[in-house]
Amino acid sequence: MRVADRWFEAIAHDNGITQFVEPHVHRIIRCNMWHVRGRDRDLVVDTGVGVASLADQLAPFERPVVCVATHVHYDHVGCLHEFERRLMHPVGAAQMSDAVVRMPLRWSAFEPEMVEAARSIGYQVDRDEMVDALPRVGFDIDQFYSAGAPATEVIDEGVVIDLGDRRFDVLHLPGHTEDSIGLWEADTQTLFAGDAIYDGPLIDFLPESCIDDYLATMRRLRDLPADVVHAGHDPSFGRERLVALADAYLRRHE
Repeated sequence: MRVADRWFEAIAHDNGITQFVEPHVHRIIRCNMWHVRGRDRDLVVDTGVGVASLADQLAPFERPVVCVATHVHYDHVGCLHEFERRLMHPVGAAQMSDAVVRMPLRWSAFEPEMVEAARSIGYQVDRDEMVDALPRVGFDIDQFYSAGAPATEVIDEGVVIDLGDRRFDVLHLPGHTEDSIGLWEADTQTLFAGDAIYDGPLIDFLPESCIDDYLATMRRLRDLPADVVHAGHDPSFGRERLVALADAYLRRHE
């Protein structure tokens, strides 16, 4: 497998927001990572699979950084250990520790039922490897571990993350997982949604998923006056697409 010329792709958005993606990672675990610039501190939302350093990609930091995990699935917390302040929901925090974590990069590492479920909703499974390049010479996809990243703070519904000139309200948005959260900036009507909603095949068949919770979350998101949704996967979208995605999910499951 070839070594990638660069691992991260950066995409600039309005309001001091930069998106980072790992283009050589399979779409199902290609998490969107977000860097938000504030006056007194910066915000990082989710940290990818972790095969390359997100902190090195973002450095040098001009301000202190607060890092939020929208939930603790491995494709969102791979570089979480690189940040000194690590915020997550209490349920997710209970699952994190100092121990190293195996990060599967082959479909064969998952139960066949999970692979078939992913295929059935539209994810392509045409090769065992979940990367199409390596981040560096000598990288072994079968021996990839991420350092432990216990929470330094727990956050839940109603907590405000203050960057000095920007405020993000924490929303508890369970369904995909019990610990799923979003960040809502009312002043710009911007939502960081994690995996609560994204413009792709939503995964609600995991042992930790709950369709009833997902339905309640979809109803809540449908009523949220968001102009921009920056999701955990796939492209960002606006209010009209948010309503369409929520309505489609509600029709399928109600």
